Amino acid sequence: MALSHLAASASRSSSLLKPLSSGLSLRRSISGDNSPLTVETSVPFTSHQCEAPSRSVETNPKELLTFFRDMALMRRMEIAADSLYKAKLIRGFCHLYDGQEAVAVGMEAAITKKDCIITAYRDHCTFVSRGGTLLEVFAELMGRQAGCSKGKGGSMHFYKKDSNFYGGHGIVGAQVPLGCGLAFAQKYSKDETVTFALYGDGAANQGQLFEALNISALWDLPAILVCENNHYGMGTAEWRAAKSPAYYKRGDYVPGLKVDGMDALAVKQACKFAKEHALKNGPIILEMDTYRYHGHSMSDPGSTYRTRDEISGVRQERDPIERIRKLILSHDLATEKELKDVEKEVRKEVDDAIAQAKESPMPEPSELFTNVYAKGLGVESFGADRKEVRATLP
Repeated sequence: MALSHLAASASRSSSLLKPLSSGLSLRRSISGDNSPLTVETSVPFTSHQCEAPSRSVETNPKELLTFFRDMALMRRMEIAADSLYKAKLIRGFCHLYDGQEAVAVGMEAAITKKDCIITAYRDHCTFVSRGGTLLEVFAELMGRQAGCSKGKGGSMHFYKKDSNFYGGHGIVGAQVPLGCGLAFAQKYSKDETVTFALYGDGAANQGQLFEALNISALWDLPAILVCENNHYGMGTAEWRAAKSPAYYKRGDYVPGLKVDGMDALAVKQACKFAKEHALKNGPIILEMDTYRYHGHSMSDPGSTYRTRDEISGVRQERDPIERIRKLILSHDLATEKELKDVEKEVRKEVDDAIAQAKESPMPEPSELFTNVYAKGLGVESFGADRKEVRATLP
């Protein structure tokens, strides 16, 4: 198959409202240790029209333990979403991110909340990495008022404007021009921040992507285009859809970098490098070589166009959580039992969040008319009956 080579190459409610990693509970003093560690990435970076960053990545015990907890929480969250969907508590489209967690945590480790991120519909974990809560995730997935989009967006439309997370977009590739627009605003404002516009290998052939990249290069915008290459656009293997699957080279005149997207430290190093480059020189493309364990969406079993052996092979050889676990154990930063305890805590947090999300009410019918037009420029209704709504029409 197309990827056979990859396997080798506090209180209940208050805890639910905390952002990722705030509940890190390893009892060892090492969990707060910031003493430096240097770790080499799993494979070298491959560059296009730029010099590749060093494989030696600076980290520390606290960061590694945070990576482990954050990715374990993301993994459990997505597995729980699978169960909720099968129980018909989540309706509509639902695209899960399990397997790709290293991209979300590694990227966040390299930037600040002043930098912008915009992505497609596989957005749950990116939202959480930006500081979103489990309650907001599950409430939104189940269409409840406590959701990050008030229960009106669902799985594909997560947002967190206060952390510069701009979604969550259902149209394939359409988020890339919007991301370049964010980068234009950043350059205009001279605030020394960048935008990461994420898309998949299935969107890499979209014409709008190249149009946006062209003008970003002309204007030297601080735009970083991130291709999360999980090697299948829906059920189509990359080699069947792209004559040139070297997506990091697709910019031609724009530099690019291929990154092991299953290695959180490699992602961190690449994103740090890309941010520095974009602020000085304009756009750059990052290709994250990653893998999704679930199908494209919950309607896709994910096993008709790839073998189960391929999936299990990636799990055994490249799983991002297991890589960090091995690193922690090899440096004696925690014991196997302590890491298991973290996973138990994460499971409880997810279960508690789901229970609380189920208690959140559905949106009021009047919410159908809100967040459509800018205030004062269109139909607005706050509990109005049909006659009152009609009276607001021009």
